[in-house]
Amino acid sequence: MLTYQTWQDSYIDFEVDETYKGALNVLKWAYNHYGDEVIYACSFGIEGIVLIDLISKVKADANIVFLDTEVHFKETYETIEKVKKRYPSLNIILKKPDISLEEQAKLYGDELWKKDPNKCCEIRKIIPLRETLTGAKAWISGLRREQSETRKHVNFLNKDNKFQSVKICPLIHWTWKDVWRYVSKHQLDYNPLHDQGYPSIGCAHCTKPAYTLDDLRSGRWAGFNKTECGLHVD
Repeated sequence: MLTYQTWQDSYIDFEVDETYKGALNVLKWAYNHYGDEVIYACSFGIEGIVLIDLISKVKADANIVFLDTEVHFKETYETIEKVKKRYPSLNIILKKPDISLEEQAKLYGDELWKKDPNKCCEIRKIIPLRETLTGAKAWISGLRREQSETRKHVNFLNKDNKFQSVKICPLIHWTWKDVWRYVSKHQLDYNPLHDQGYPSIGCAHCTKPAYTLDDLRSGRWAGFNKTECGLHVD
């Protein structure tokens, strides 16, 4: 259970170095402090690719979980396989929901994401992450302040009431250009959909190319008053 005291005890200020803007310092602290009890929940988008490479420099056998909703783009699954080959020591797990798409359709009707995307996200992302984080003290996320209005106040360390944990966000000061410079410099594999107008990539049914680069998440849940799957909303 995350209490106020444990939260206060875990909070420190990190030096924001020029090269990594604090990311490596945060990751070193996280793995020194929590060890195997910290989990990286990775979407394998471009920020995820950067974080995986940084994490590999700090803890080569880190635990990384991908929430496999079973409706991701084929390009996303192909990217995961490339990452596994590049970092064979990392413990990359694909976490599926407890119910299949067929079972979900019987309970809620076909294509739930079209009628009630919040419920679909709850079943296929929020509940699986809650199960994943059971017993874990902290989890890592690739949130950046620049991504959206809902993320502009994110800190390196965040009290996560939804999952009763500490959410660690090493990339909060990185810009879109910073991310791509890092990927280019280190010649990292990434999802080819990023080159086709998809700055933010989620499930295939709920992701379209962005309407504008001023809002990198504008292609998510188009037609709904929704910009987050719920993982980062209390």
